[in-house]
Amino acid sequence: MKTMLNQAQEKSLSKFMTKLLRHTPEDYGIVLDPEDGSCAVSALLEAIHAQPKWSGIQLEDIEQVVRHSDKQRFEIEGGRIRARYGHSHNKVSYEPSEPPTALYHGTNKKALPAILQQGLSPMSRQYVHLSEGTHFATLAGTRRGELVILRVDTLHAKQSGATFYYAGNEVWLADQVPPESCKVWDPQGKE
Repeated sequence: MKTMLNQAQEKSLSKFMTKLLRHTPEDYGIVLDPEDGSCAVSALLEAIHAQPKWSGIQLEDIEQVVRHSDKQRFEIEGGRIRARYGHSHNKVSYEPSEPPTALYHGTNKKALPAILQQGLSPMSRQYVHLSEGTHFATLAGTRRGELVILRVDTLHAKQSGATFYYAGNEVWLADQVPPESCKVWDPQGKE
């Protein structure tokens, strides 16, 4: 019986899968579907096996990474796998969806003045990433320095022209969010 990847191996494989499915698939011979950013799981496994470090990886290992991803970065469906969001290659399209009345975005304190003046924009990503709760926003924001969580008023944002897309697992995407729709969130309810 195969043993599961340990936490360090799982994290390392997750980062490599992110590289393959989000950032530089062409460097590894992977062609992603332009509609949904997916590829055959077998093609991903073949690209992983081409790297000596990962030659022993099996389908079960990929499934383990997909199951345990803290932000549910990947999705397997019908023998195909894709990164749910954050692609650097061709823009993955999503159907516009009706978001909850409030979404959250984690950022760092240094970026706050610009955001409050210009709003949220994707920067080097394809979309602005938002979440239904503060958990994912906290995970994203803590990687960037001193954490600030913004509460986005989606009704106001939609009236100002923003479109929202559901990426799955409480993650929402937007092309942009106007500054008037973003308020610093305080867990005690004071904005």
